[in-house]
Amino acid sequence: MCSYRTSCAASDAGTPHPVAAHPEQGWTLLCDGSIVFDDTGELHPDGSVVPPRRVPAERLAVAA
Repeated sequence: MCSYRTSCAASDAGTPHPVAAHPEQGWTLLCDGSIVFDDTGELHPDGSVVPPRRVPAERLAVAA
């Protein structure tokens, strides 16, 4: 794990880049040590959590 610096970002300055991706398991490890989940949740190295942003059930499309 690198301590995040702008040199850590491959494309956008200020945005950590993926160093390991496991889409079959639903997560990506970023160079700053954060883990981003497919459900939009995040786990940061300091232990803080960003809960997933979920759409209310009544707004989900129903397959016909």
